[in-house]
Amino acid sequence: MASGESFWTEQHLKTDQVNTQWKQCILSSGSQAIYALSPQAKGKIERPYRWLQDRVMRICAREQVSTIEEARQVLQVEVNRYNTYQVHSTTGQVPIQRFRQALTQDNSLFSNLTIAPHRTVDDIFCLRLTRTLNAYRKISLQGLQLLIPKVPHYEEVNIHLIPNRKTQTISLRIWWRNNLILTTTFPRSQFPKVHF
Repeated sequence: MASGESFWTEQHLKTDQVNTQWKQCILSSGSQAIYALSPQAKGKIERPYRWLQDRVMRICAREQVSTIEEARQVLQVEVNRYNTYQVHSTTGQVPIQRFRQALTQDNSLFSNLTIAPHRTVDDIFCLRLTRTLNAYRKISLQGLQLLIPKVPHYEEVNIHLIPNRKTQTISLRIWWRNNLILTTTFPRSQFPKVHF
């Protein structure tokens, strides 16, 4: 029996078979998720992070920092110092200079974000749900019954929930086969169980 399985419950999907909200965001931006599956790869991230965390803690203790705001200022100064002044022990270069050099030599994995027609940045950075239409071309969402026109019965639609903190509203953009079918807005109070 594989790890995580049980005699009492039937496992349908494994951990890596589920597209989390984060992974859906990455995929919709045109990128892909590449997992560090070895301790060596993870160590390249963990060592600098641990070093930075230790340094910030020592500075906070030495300067008797007592509030989160003061600690954030210390962290910001330290990140700026690390990126713009410190020579990296492995590369022998200052990180910001190395990054700029990679951009000018076209030796970077960074690329311009291209958004498909009828999509916005909000369609990338949003919460996503799927629902199947019933016989009346309706879906149920947080107790709401929404009529979805132009979509055949029993078809699956993708719902993008886009919060707006200023207006305390949530926009719903409903997609079917990469076509925007419906856009509507509700008050934030209509979705008490959705946390952003």
